[in-house]
Amino acid sequence: MRVSFERTGGFAGISKKTTVDTETLPPHEAATLPRLVEVADLFRLPELITSPNQESDRFQYKLTVEDNGKQHTVTVSESALPGTLRPLIEWFQTVGQKR
Repeated sequence: MRVSFERTGGFAGISKKTTVDTETLPPHEAATLPRLVEVADLFRLPELITSPNQESDRFQYKLTVEDNGKQHTVTVSESALPGTLRPLIEWFQTVGQKR
């Protein structure tokens, strides 16, 4: 499984992007990432999730998952972030940023 994560926006408008592949991750992280993608039900989420009340200086997240020949991209604003997606976003903000 390969997952690309990009965070844009925020006060400074700085973009951060990282891509991880379970084949190159340590075993514990390689087992955790697919579970987080499954819990998020990422392949069933719409491509764009926005909030009706757009707020300035909020982050926007873009996740692209490639697994077993399937690919799906989801772009979500911080203010509309589904609870099921939050653990995956948090994983990228901690573990994923070390990559």
